[in-house]
Amino acid sequence: MTSPAREYTSVVRVAGPLMAVSGVGDATYGEVVEIRLPGGERRRGEVLESRSDLAIVQVFGGTQDLDTEITSVRFTGYPMRMVVSPDIIGRVFDGAAAPADGGGPVIPGTVMDIAGSAVNPTARAYPEDCIETGISAIDGMNTLVRGQKLPIFSGAGLPHSMLAAQIARQARVLRNHEEFAIVFGAMGITNEEAQFFLDEFEDTGALEHAVLFINRADDPAIERIITPRLALTTAEYLAFDCGMHVLVILQDITAYCEALREVSAARDEVPARRGYPGYMYTDLASIFERAGRIHDRKGSITQLPIISMPDDDITHPVPDLTGYITEGQIVLSRDLHRKGIYPPIDVLPSLSRLMAGGIGEKKTRKDHGAVSDQLYAAYAKGRRLESLVTVIGDEGLSDADRRYLSFAARFEREYIGQGRAGGRSIAESLDAAWNLLSLFPEEELNRIPTDLIQTYRGGENG
Repeated sequence: MTSPAREYTSVVRVAGPLMAVSGVGDATYGEVVEIRLPGGERRRGEVLESRSDLAIVQVFGGTQDLDTEITSVRFTGYPMRMVVSPDIIGRVFDGAAAPADGGGPVIPGTVMDIAGSAVNPTARAYPEDCIETGISAIDGMNTLVRGQKLPIFSGAGLPHSMLAAQIARQARVLRNHEEFAIVFGAMGITNEEAQFFLDEFEDTGALEHAVLFINRADDPAIERIITPRLALTTAEYLAFDCGMHVLVILQDITAYCEALREVSAARDEVPARRGYPGYMYTDLASIFERAGRIHDRKGSITQLPIISMPDDDITHPVPDLTGYITEGQIVLSRDLHRKGIYPPIDVLPSLSRLMAGGIGEKKTRKDHGAVSDQLYAAYAKGRRLESLVTVIGDEGLSDADRRYLSFAARFEREYIGQGRAGGRSIAESLDAAWNLLSLFPEEELNRIPTDLIQTYRGGENG
């Protein structure tokens, strides 16, 4: 039960995005605060902490121009909420859920708490059935399964924005009668990136089945804390109230964690690794665990968060903690990017732990799992031989070794490097794999059962 609204003019301290209000003995965690500045401007905030008669409030929009003597703070008595309705699809909002597309407010519908509701673990359904992204390195070898959370690990200068936009444009569920939507949450992106995404969604028609939340780099950093929660609240409404399958793309989780660090420093908390707060794991889990399926509910939420790794360091706290919470990772390679290969996905360190439940006969194709295993084995051997050749040369290589070297080069160029022109269906990705595996005699295809070789190798893809 929420408290009635109360108003105070007792701001006693301002530090970064935070302010402290004295005389407040009944504030609750997450309670929405309305702040009226001396000039009449209004900002929103949220209670972070309440102790004795002091409330700590994080201010969305920043604390500049805030006069501690005459600023009015109104505690509303309710948590942060947003209005959602089916008409939200096709809309663009800023990082605080204000319309950014020239349209009016969302037509009144359901009001939802952006913190979400905890799902009883026994109510969760096991993720199964895949989402086709049109990217062979993902669909063929690291399949994205509905209800999964599968992050993309990238680095500065790598084309993760381009890949995110391409997946948003191409992604679909395999059964045509099922409704599908994209929710895109951007945090701390540049104006150039924001315009790129807007143009991509509008020009390709992807906006017709998408909802965008865009927090720009020059927007208050504190807003980045609520942007992913707004996106996920929208996804939960579309999935579990409207029965849609929703793919949530969040970029960039590292920018979100930087905002967490800023708030933590303003609160004078004892820092953990590299200055990030010790509760960052729990905080990230509160975002990632909002993916999934629920028994007796038609829809699903699948997450594809993008994590930029400072200095390409996969042991950095943000990708490191993300790896513990999520079910695999897609890793972008700087070496492949330098070779001009797009998308530069390195399939060897990439992994989709739930792939087995979403592929196979009656889901994708009977040969899917075996072909993926064979591609991994052949490419790994080709990469090992490439390393060996750089040291001792290629004079002592056998004909079989040269086949693997040729396969590795063609695999990167033709299978991974499919370009931006258009996506491949899962069947097309598997056919492309069989074309590459034709380099090897049948006895070297030891990861694929003989009956599958006989069925598919000759180009008969049932």
